Amino acid sequence: MKNAISIALLFVMTSAYAQTSKEKLQKEQQKLEKKISNTKKLLAKVKNNTQASLNEIRLIDNQIKSRESLVRLFDNQVRMADVKMTEKQAEILELEKRLKLLVRQYRKMLLYAYKNRSNHSKAMYILSSGSYNEALQRNRYLKKIAAIQKRQVALINQHQSLIGKELKDISTEKESKLLAMEQKKIERDQIEQDKSLKQQSFEKLKIEEQQLSAQLQEDERKKQDLKRKVDAVIREEINKAKQKEIEREKEKKRKIEAEKNKTANKNSTNNNANNSASNNVKNTSNDVASTSNKVVYSESSEGSAVGKSFANNKGRLPWPVDNGQITERYGRNAHPTLPGVSTVNNGVDITCSKGSRVRSVFEGEVSSIFSIPGSGKVVIIKHGGYMTVYSNLQDIYVSQGSKVSLKQTIGSLVNDGGVSISHFEVHLISNGVPQTLNPSLWLGGK
Repeated sequence: MKNAISIALLFVMTSAYAQTSKEKLQKEQQKLEKKISNTKKLLAKVKNNTQASLNEIRLIDNQIKSRESLVRLFDNQVRMADVKMTEKQAEILELEKRLKLLVRQYRKMLLYAYKNRSNHSKAMYILSSGSYNEALQRNRYLKKIAAIQKRQVALINQHQSLIGKELKDISTEKESKLLAMEQKKIERDQIEQDKSLKQQSFEKLKIEEQQLSAQLQEDERKKQDLKRKVDAVIREEINKAKQKEIEREKEKKRKIEAEKNKTANKNSTNNNANNSASNNVKNTSNDVASTSNKVVYSESSEGSAVGKSFANNKGRLPWPVDNGQITERYGRNAHPTLPGVSTVNNGVDITCSKGSRVRSVFEGEVSSIFSIPGSGKVVIIKHGGYMTVYSNLQDIYVSQGSKVSLKQTIGSLVNDGGVSISHFEVHLISNGVPQTLNPSLWLGGK
């Protein structure tokens, strides 16, 4: 009985673990399929010009990577199905062995019962006891045998049911495996088609290599203009913080001096009291001054609280656009077509539907708004010690100094060959020193 319960518990635990793994793979599959679907929509909107063709290649690259990830996922599903089928076959063998043993035991019990099937046998067995206590013991013994027979029947039925369930699960796993293999084949065919399309776009752009180089130089100029402007805004914010700190220190000193003068005037009527009070005021002023020298104000208490909240949301911030694909990542990126050429990105570029609206990734205050010739408008939002940058905007719906809330729309994007590209940056100001951060580490998964 204990062995049967242990086997049943093992099957339940194995089934629960397998179900969790399967659900995880299915969620990942849905996520990748959604990503592929969004990229296909964006590809359909890209028009035939140089800049759009570059975006097309980047999108196709994303599409190929997503499809390859999906194929690997199908591989995992097939392997998992194989493992589960092997495990279940081993479980069925174990159940069948146990079932045969139970049947043999039950057969022996039935044979014994048949040989001693006289209607009076049980009664005679009890009545032939030497004492009343022995009769009671024999009666209990007969009841135990009957109970064992019932349990044996229940165990046989239970094992037969488990075997039937495992056989059904194997059939389900076989179907799942065949489906995954078929989907894998379809995705591999799609990968080859995407590679062919990428090669066509690549060859077309190779003919326009001179134009590409010029476009690259223009893009670099825009990036440098944006960097200079953002750096200037950050320096201005740092200077403002320093100026506020200086003003706070001046105000503290003014209050201390006022207190000293007030105390000195009160004590001028009594020389003894004046000396005593004067010493107390000096000690007090020295203590206050000493304490004020130890305090470091990097930002206001309100800014500090907001900054901490922003930092605590690392990896969970919403995207600056509702839907899209990252087509250029943070840091150094190889050019899609020009060999040996790379660009440096201070943020991420997200390709999305044309005219998409941009939203704030966190609550804060609009620090600056300006324009980059040929690259649209830019909004910078301050979140305590952090700043986020949103560029390539066509229209802006906020004003400098205004407060913005989480996911509040701040503008719409410039159209670029049937799609729009949102450029997004994250900066940190720590102890007066600015640094760029990788936005991909701050944004939540899509």
